[in-house]
Order: sequence, then structure tokens, then C-alpha cells
Amino acid sequence: MMLRNPDLDVDPQRLALWNTPQRRRQSFRKLTDIQRRGLSFRAPAVLPLTLSEDPGLARQPDVGRLLRMEGFCALVVAHGDRIVLARNAADFGTDQLHSMQSITKTFVHLALGKLVTSGCVDPALRVGQYVPEAGEAYADATVQQVLDMDVASNFAEDYAAPYAPCPPRGAAVGYARQEIAMGWRLPPAGEAEFGVRSFAAGLVAAERGDGRDTLYASPNTDMLGWVIERASGRSLASHVEEIVTAAGLEAAFHISADCHGVPVLSGGGMMTARDLARYGLLIARCGGPFLRDAMSGAGTRYGGSPTLRYRNHLMSNGTWVGHPGYAGQFLMVDPARHIAAAFFSVLETAYGERDGHFAAIIEALSGLLRQLA
Repeated sequence: MMLRNPDLDVDPQRLALWNTPQRRRQSFRKLTDIQRRGLSFRAPAVLPLTLSEDPGLARQPDVGRLLRMEGFCALVVAHGDRIVLARNAADFGTDQLHSMQSITKTFVHLALGKLVTSGCVDPALRVGQYVPEAGEAYADATVQQVLDMDVASNFAEDYAAPYAPCPPRGAAVGYARQEIAMGWRLPPAGEAEFGVRSFAAGLVAAERGDGRDTLYASPNTDMLGWVIERASGRSLASHVEEIVTAAGLEAAFHISADCHGVPVLSGGGMMTARDLARYGLLIARCGGPFLRDAMSGAGTRYGGSPTLRYRNHLMSNGTWVGHPGYAGQFLMVDPARHIAAAFFSVLETAYGERDGHFAAIIEALSGLLRQLA
């Protein structure tokens, strides 16, 4: 009799066992050994970055705050062609792979931005015009709404949500079901696997309400990956490879794949901290109208903040763009000055969350970037 894989099975708190607090820190570094399936890409040439630390920057209080953050793993700041700051925890290195979690969503910004700029995608058109199989939650939503996390559905980014059985149509669906689609946990006994696209297409529409707050939902990213593939006539994996090549990553980039081989852009990426800084510099170099629009103040209001907006699959305050990742990851980019700050940490709380943790990271990183003015 075959036994279920213990890493991918579920504990009483409905977390995959690899993601329980006592195992999360190490699991984020070896997700390639845990995920059911994955893809990897190597850049043919590496973007050279010279280690040239800025002594004044290293002494800034914001740096100290970041290094003392709960679960700190690594911090790398790149400015132009230099690494001006590199720090890591005693049990980690800036050249070690680490899960990016939802920072992976920014691949959509780069790939779809290129298609929008070339006229292959019109953000004002409905998703169903590109993907007829999009399903009730997405078919009538515009591409721009999905880009801005402005789609109301029965999905909730709730890590403690019910895992089994498969909820009836229209019932609330939580992140536990998304992880099955990602290949990060096994389906309940007796249930067949499913992919990220069929999962997204199975969601149903809900009332938006009167607010303009971000309705953060990982299936939005997977649906946009489908749009990218259909609009371009190319596999999503080819777009990922193109971005890795353009970024000039030093190490291999790894990304989870679903049961149909689709790259999981909603959160499956793994990079080193140095490469995440390189990747951030690519976002700065790409620039153009799509990035300027992301910084325009349009979009949804992130976390109820008066200054942060979610637009074109990036967060921005009008000066920098960035993206958080579950349990304590953050990439912040100042496009005008070609600065990128990559931060890895792992909260070991029950569900990888703590009130105020990301606000503190954002405040310290933005202060650090200001010091490089």
C-alpha cells in the first residue's frame, strides 16, 4: 500500500506539513524538493554586479531595523551596476535559493506589459475575449480589473480556510484549495488533482461592494498567465524564460508547475537574494508607459492605505514599485534611480502572518532607498 507524501499532507491546522511553523524556514529554501512538479531556467549571460558597499548606507537605522526583523534571512540592495549592501542571517547566504512567494506575480507585470505596449493586449477588453473558458468570475471582468486585483469572487486568500471536501459551487473557497492546484499539497483522499487554470475558471462572481480596496486573490495571476499565453500564441514558460534571460540571473530560477505543466506565476518562484535584486533592476529598466501607469495613483487601494495602490500587478506609492510575498518577502524598486532592494524573511507564526510586519518592512525599505538619493 502506498503512503501519502508527508511533506504534502495536511496538519490539524489545515497547513501543508512543510509549511508548519517549525519547518517553514527550511522549507522555503528547499521548495524545489517539496513541490510536486517544477521548471527551471538559466540565463545565457549574467548581469554583472560589482560588490561596492556604501559604508554610510550600512550605518543607517533602517538597515538595522531590517536586520532585526523577525525571521530575517537576507537583504541585498543594488544601485545601477553595484551591490551597495548585502547582509544575510547566520544560517543563510545571499547566493542561496529562497521562495519568492507572491513576488513571482510580478512576472505578469513584465510579460503582459510587453503585450500591452505592442498592442497585442488591450487592458480594457474582457478576459473572456482572450480566454473563452475563463469562467463566471473572470469572463466579464476586464484585463485591467484582474491586473489591479479588482475582481470579486468566492475566493479568499485565507490560509486557515477549509481544505476538504471540495466546496459546492459558489461556496467560499480558500487558499488551501489553491495550493492543491499549485502542487504544494495533495488533494483530499479520493479527489483528483486539478490545475491553476481550471481552479480559477471554477470560481464564481461576487458583489464588489462600494470600496476601492484591493481584493487580493492569487487565482487572478494564474488567469492573467492564461491571457498572456492566448494573446501571444506562445507558451507561458517561454515568457518566463525570456524574462530570466533579460534579467541576467546568476543562478537557476526555479518555479512550481501545476499538473498540466503550467508555471505557477501566482507564487511558485525561487531566486537567490542577489538575483532578486537583479530581477528588480530589470523592472526598472523595462520602464515605459505600463510601469508609469502602475505608479500613477490609479488602481485599487492596498490594505486600506491612503498612499499605496495596486496597479498592473505591482504595488506603488508613486515613487517606488514593489510586491510582498507570504511570510515576509519583499521586493522594492525605485525605477527612476535604478535601485532594487530584495528582502527575505520567514515568519514562524501559525499561518506565516503578523499584524504590522509588512508595514514595518515597507517603511524601513523605503527609508533605505531614500538614503541612496
